[in-house]
Amino acid sequence: MATTASPQALAHGRFVRGSVSKVRRVLDQIRGRSYRDALIMLEFMPYRSTGPITKVLRSAVANAEHNMGLDPSNLVVSMASADMGPTMKRYRPRAQGRAYQIKKQTCHISIGVTPQDA
Repeated sequence: MATTASPQALAHGRFVRGSVSKVRRVLDQIRGRSYRDALIMLEFMPYRSTGPITKVLRSAVANAEHNMGLDPSNLVVSMASADMGPTMKRYRPRAQGRAYQIKKQTCHISIGVTPQDA
């Protein structure tokens, strides 16, 4: 039995500076919400990761509007995930010639939007 899947527009933000856990904390809040509600929530959240997430969300909606002809006011965040990216390794000089490693984490953000079921 074939099921008709609703079209999903995707957008990806790759190599975003920030840890996966901090980005997932925000993505869990917007998953399942309408596009408008998600934008309002992201605007007033006090987290640094909301900037790149907002950018990827707007890109997903632009893809839905341009490539699929969907109405932005009728879209829902159906998929939002963050995966671990490469870690940049830096070193901080310490006493007696030692060096401590600093790990600057990156992540890949994926957001998908689908039309709301009426």
